[in-house]
Amino acid sequence: MRVDSKSFRSGMARLAAGVNIITSTGAGGWCGFTASAVCSVTDDPPTLLVCANRGSQSYDTIRESGILCVNAIAGRHEELSMRFAGANGIKDMAARFAGAEWTTMVTGAPALADANVSFDCHVVRNVEVGTHDTFFCEVVAVREARSSEGMVYFGRKFHRVIV
Repeated sequence: MRVDSKSFRSGMARLAAGVNIITSTGAGGWCGFTASAVCSVTDDPPTLLVCANRGSQSYDTIRESGILCVNAIAGRHEELSMRFAGANGIKDMAARFAGAEWTTMVTGAPALADANVSFDCHVVRNVEVGTHDTFFCEVVAVREARSSEGMVYFGRKFHRVIV
């Protein structure tokens, strides 16, 4: 017997998760989306996993380029994260990146200049499950900012975390 997807989504809304902007680059230029499905796999080699919907505008670029950057964001980035989530129908990638400072690290994927931490990665493996792929990403560079504020997604809303 399986749990229906509506019940599953309702339960997942009660599981707090960090908010990240996942970015990449390829032949079509910079792209990105907001994700909470990111976690550490191992520190040897340093590896993260990132789940991405195969219907995402960024999916093909990540698959083709094999690179991405996980940008863990703070509360001050709420509006930016909403843009990358496609709020108000924002599909234009240039509009998503506008109004923030971006740099690049080792892979060339965009890194948010004032992210709490940016993990620059090479995708080393992907696994298809349902509508999503899980990308296993070896971290090739890390850039940290000293921030006392984070952001989590809980109860279908963003919440600032201040320490």
